[in-house]
Amino acid sequence: MHLGATLRLLRVDAGLSLRDLARRIGVSSAYLSRVENGLDAVPTPERLSAIARELGVPPTLLMDVAHRVNPFVAHYLEQEPGAGTLFLDIARRQLTSAQLARVRELLDAEFPVRAARRDEPVPALAPLLVPERMVLRLTCTAVEDALDVAAGRLAAACPGVSAPRLVAELTRREAEASNRVGNGVAMPHAYVEHAEPLAALVTLARPLRTETPDDVPLRLLLVGGERGRDALVRLAHVARLASHGLAERLADVEHPQQVFERLAELETLR
Repeated sequence: MHLGATLRLLRVDAGLSLRDLARRIGVSSAYLSRVENGLDAVPTPERLSAIARELGVPPTLLMDVAHRVNPFVAHYLEQEPGAGTLFLDIARRQLTSAQLARVRELLDAEFPVRAARRDEPVPALAPLLVPERMVLRLTCTAVEDALDVAAGRLAAACPGVSAPRLVAELTRREAEASNRVGNGVAMPHAYVEHAEPLAALVTLARPLRTETPDDVPLRLLLVGGERGRDALVRLAHVARLASHGLAERLADVEHPQQVFERLAELETLR
């Protein structure tokens, strides 16, 4: 997990300078820079919530990326200590994502949550993908090779847009802020005017040793194109999936249907 890389990427995409964001959340630019570079402790849940509000993303996303306990959960545990025992029992049983989804269905049926208490919905990743834009277990020796392949798949779905143009824009955005968020995942992205939001997925047959914020080799590239608040929320969502093992879960898949199935399992954790 490397929260700082995600924060920097979101901040730059939101059009905020380091100084602007620091001022808005009431901290020094030096402190925020240390957080983004992984040189300071992960911010408190309260400060993460403040950062999320300024970036326009749901606080729960940043909490999950940072593996921080949501303040709402912490407060509930103070009110109902017995809930901690239940959480521990779930952990001991090692419930899978599918099993947790069944537990959630039971809770929703027996103890429906008031609308005001529900988390803000997060746009799912799967609708942006189709089998034609998935390249699984690609063998390559450089990130640029994988980017060229992904750009070619995206260009085929964007009339009037060439793969070289996409690569140039993706490279320009990378120069502004690294798209590598740690946990073996990179999220190159660029906005193409008049194009629908879509994505291409590339998994690598062999992890690439390249510069990453946590020194974990690169195993997965998710290349997308959209902008605005939805783009920021989706970026934060992918960073959360990365922190929950996205690259590892997709490392051995060989068929697009498996990708959709494993994404569905991961996204039930939302």
